[in-house]
Amino acid sequence: MFVAMMLYLLLVLIRPQDYPALVDSFGLPLQPIMLVVAAGFWLLSPRKHFDAPQYPVLLMFFGVLMVSHVFNGWMGGALEQFEKFAPVVLAFVVFANGLDRRSRVLKTMAVFALCAAVLAIHGIEQQQTGIGWTGIGLSQGTRIQYVGIFNDPNDLGMLFVACVPMAMYLSGRGGLMGLRRLFWLTVAGVLVYGVYLTDSRGSLLALLAVMGVYIWQRRGVFVAGMLGCMAVGVLLALPSRFNEIDVEEASAQGRVDSWYEGLQMFQGHPLFGVGPDMYSDYHHLTAHNSFVLVLAETGIIGYTLWLALVIYCFRMMWTGSRPPGELAWESMVAPEADGDAETALAELDALEAGIAEGRAIAMTLLLSLVGFFVSAFFLSRSYIIVLYLLAALVVAHYADMRREDPALPRFQLGNDILLMPAIGVGSVVALYVMVKILLVMG
Repeated sequence: MFVAMMLYLLLVLIRPQDYPALVDSFGLPLQPIMLVVAAGFWLLSPRKHFDAPQYPVLLMFFGVLMVSHVFNGWMGGALEQFEKFAPVVLAFVVFANGLDRRSRVLKTMAVFALCAAVLAIHGIEQQQTGIGWTGIGLSQGTRIQYVGIFNDPNDLGMLFVACVPMAMYLSGRGGLMGLRRLFWLTVAGVLVYGVYLTDSRGSLLALLAVMGVYIWQRRGVFVAGMLGCMAVGVLLALPSRFNEIDVEEASAQGRVDSWYEGLQMFQGHPLFGVGPDMYSDYHHLTAHNSFVLVLAETGIIGYTLWLALVIYCFRMMWTGSRPPGELAWESMVAPEADGDAETALAELDALEAGIAEGRAIAMTLLLSLVGFFVSAFFLSRSYIIVLYLLAALVVAHYADMRREDPALPRFQLGNDILLMPAIGVGSVVALYVMVKILLVMG
């Protein structure tokens, strides 16, 4: 099963099936087939669990995507959304269940980082020669791009930023006389350079956010703020689109106008929105904001569910990265002989080391989430498969941490049945106020 999952992940990220020279060579849809194969092995596996709140939340969100079209009078839209989003739901379930060991979580992080590095190397070739091995040239003459779901430089930058923390964590695991550390540091450097080559302002801001959160956790908020200001100054001095950030700049003003139009769509269709993929029917630009896109297309019901999925992922990794309290099982160790005592102490040391490793991985995935969603705040990527694979990685790792340390809390949707709608409404108000302020400034 795990091999099929990794092959599916390779097809999602490397995407040889989308290369212009190879697109006619693939007689079969390899990516869906590999997902079905992985799902088949999972169905045969005795280990199945659905205790994380992300499972029911995603299933209900899937239902809203279909109901939204029905509510707006297009029955065929429900079937279309089923065909488009069912594979995403299936991939989430298979990965969240199939990554049932820490070694698999780490290998999946490695595949993510390595595939992203391959895309960055493709971009470096583009930057040097004007065209990559895919046959795709530079976007706008200067910005690197890839194929398929990464044909936008901003999407490419979002993937790179999410994978930088993974590569940095893997570099700290040592081994092979320091060669492993050197290899993964090189991968991280390639990804950071790839972010620069995308010339994506949102991705650069996301990278700064990742660095800021990391330094904040290690050195405190004051040091993080000081270094953040210095980093912004360096970026403003570099020849890139970052130094063009201005509310009055045409691109930025277009985004703000689109956010406003999205809020207007929500006001006209508050419950179920205008329907998935219908945003461009109401406005000539896409939303350029994953939060506004979900709000406008699925209404307050779909938006609350989608936001709950995001919040639970952040809560899990934040909780998992916190210093642990006294181990719940520690008081149960009461050996009667010296040999038993030595064995028990060795087991305690091993478990404490495992819990410390779990915390470090949780912090890594928390940083990946920060990078992804800061980027997504400036992109319309609410339904992209990478988001839900990252969420599955989070769910799988937290389940592994709870097996090792039962003292970690179990998140349940029933406990937050009033909290999540309140956060949803509050965030909508915050979005509205922010857009109004930006419109006045522009």
